[in-house]
Amino acid sequence: AILRADGKLANRALLFGPDGATIATYDKIHMFDVDLDNGESWRESSAYEPGTEAVVTEISGAGIDGARLGFAVCYDLRFPQLFRAEALAGADLLSVPAAFTRQTGEAHWHVLLRARAIENGAYVVAAAQGGLHEDGRETYGHSLIVDPWGRIVAEAAHDEPAVIIAEVDPAHSVAARKKIPNLKNARDFAVNGGQAEALPLRGAAS
Repeated sequence: AILRADGKLANRALLFGPDGATIATYDKIHMFDVDLDNGESWRESSAYEPGTEAVVTEISGAGIDGARLGFAVCYDLRFPQLFRAEALAGADLLSVPAAFTRQTGEAHWHVLLRARAIENGAYVVAAAQGGLHEDGRETYGHSLIVDPWGRIVAEAAHDEPAVIIAEVDPAHSVAARKKIPNLKNARDFAVNGGQAEALPLRGAAS
């Protein structure tokens, strides 16, 4: 938790450079307000103020100069429009630090991460909390790195502390997007006959 200038709390991701300076920050947009069928109930919005801005920033070092990183946090993973907007803004790597519950992680963690990578032709790097916590919650773990073709290239296949490493090459993102040019081919559309207001498919990130 980060205390904002207005006195409210933010669930914030931070990117640091090799010199320790902050390169970029992102405040989680989608609040985890859910009731699970095992009796778990969570109301993230009772403590945190949601962010309002997607973030994409250029990174350098470790042989990946010029790559662009898009941010997300945990529950954001379930909102593909965020990742699509960041990919359209040039992100070829997508980061998703998370603390998925064991119930939701076992059901959806791997599938959603691979889907976000495939949909956007981007690497997805997802560090995940795991194990039993002091407050009684149990998180799934299984940190992953997924390549732009949806292949898992590194995984901590458990909920214990671990370090995973994989080679990341932005050229693989370019190649995946050439093979499946869905970012370029997407079109805006309206929904006719639905209950909600018609919304555009595509968005922009800043």
